[in-house]
Amino acid sequence: MAFQLLDQDRLRGFHNRLTLLSAAGMFLDGFDLTVIAVALPLLVKQWQISAGLTGLVGASAVIGMLVGSLLLGHLTDRIGRRAMYLVDLLFFVVFAALTALSQNVWELLLFRFLLGVGIGADYPISSTLLAEFSPTRRRGRMVTALGAMWFVGAAAAYVVGLLMLPLGAVAWRWMMMVGAGLALIAILFRASIPESPRWLASRGREAEAQDVLQKVTGERPRNVSGVAPRRWADLFSPNLIRRTIFVATFWFCYDVAFYGISIYTPTVLKTFTSGSQVLADVGAAAISILGVLGAAIGLGLVDRWGRRPLMLWAFGGLTLVLAILASVPTPALGLLVALFGLAELFANMGPGVLDFVYPTELFPAGVRAGATGLFTAVSRVGAILGIVVFPGLVKAWGLGNALWLFAAASLLGLVVSAILAPETRGRSLEEISEGSGRSAGMDEPVVARL
Repeated sequence: MAFQLLDQDRLRGFHNRLTLLSAAGMFLDGFDLTVIAVALPLLVKQWQISAGLTGLVGASAVIGMLVGSLLLGHLTDRIGRRAMYLVDLLFFVVFAALTALSQNVWELLLFRFLLGVGIGADYPISSTLLAEFSPTRRRGRMVTALGAMWFVGAAAAYVVGLLMLPLGAVAWRWMMMVGAGLALIAILFRASIPESPRWLASRGREAEAQDVLQKVTGERPRNVSGVAPRRWADLFSPNLIRRTIFVATFWFCYDVAFYGISIYTPTVLKTFTSGSQVLADVGAAAISILGVLGAAIGLGLVDRWGRRPLMLWAFGGLTLVLAILASVPTPALGLLVALFGLAELFANMGPGVLDFVYPTELFPAGVRAGATGLFTAVSRVGAILGIVVFPGLVKAWGLGNALWLFAAASLLGLVVSAILAPETRGRSLEEISEGSGRSAGMDEPVVARL
């Protein structure tokens, strides 16, 4: 098969460069989404933002992601990976800068929303392009690196936030501007990446696919054939519906728990630090670093241990930790940081990195980006629920009782994964796509094999 040319060891340099450039986008995703958690207490104080608007400010970029992932992910399947790979970062540059220059909360909401459109687009674009160039035996590790880099960006947001705090009233503006500058650098390097030969083949452009493979590998394949054309509606066909339900559900459940906790971590911790914002941000940064460790563990195990066991152990650990958190009514600050940190470690070890792997592996090239965009949009609904609902629940029920919502979401993710999660390790994208038409093999019910 022509695409086996991409499995050659001598292409490691190209693969590493592509991984780094794709991961740069995910670093920015994590940075731009998380930096609002550090800036939010400053904004609330400076602009006297109401409780209702505070939740909307926190969720505005996530709402934009819902739109961007759904619309631009589908567009990526229509016009190509490479064009969108460059265009989406323009959103990062322009709207991160405009966010930094906002003069009131309404401008902030608008520009954060539009920034979110670009962030949402980058999820299906970067992960799909990387998966379609990756060698089979290292695909899980390479695509998982995107998820890991997201959490590095999130941790960097706390570090940058802490460094900017001494700037006073303008500190939040500089936090936002850092993201714009980094995105501008990433655009310049991404321009060297070619179009995906798998996408070209899926559109019937075999000669162009041969040209790309020759340019990348130095060898010109005789025949390049893509999988049969697919429509977006095929995601709900009998052949793909189990996969669609699985990915949409586990990603939704993960985001309910993760975003509800992470966006408000500094705010929650501040109530346990006698009002010290610096101490709250340090605690949040420590939690975020444990999240990075979890992603690194997932990256190391995904091609050695497999996707399915990684998902089940991670959801199991996350459910247990969240249940413990919910059962402790008034935890000490150290215990709260440790438990929140463990929750992020488990979450990021499994669903937090496999949400980039499974969508790109389980769906054919003709709908791969659109499918990833759809699942990103569904996950944003979960994130928005976690962000918007959590403050009200804490106020009405208390922190411990509110955390039961996240424990329940994690448990649902565990149950659905136990029933539907397939193992895709060691299979080419074409083999997995062909398996979507069978009821046996990879797609058979797996609950009996637990």
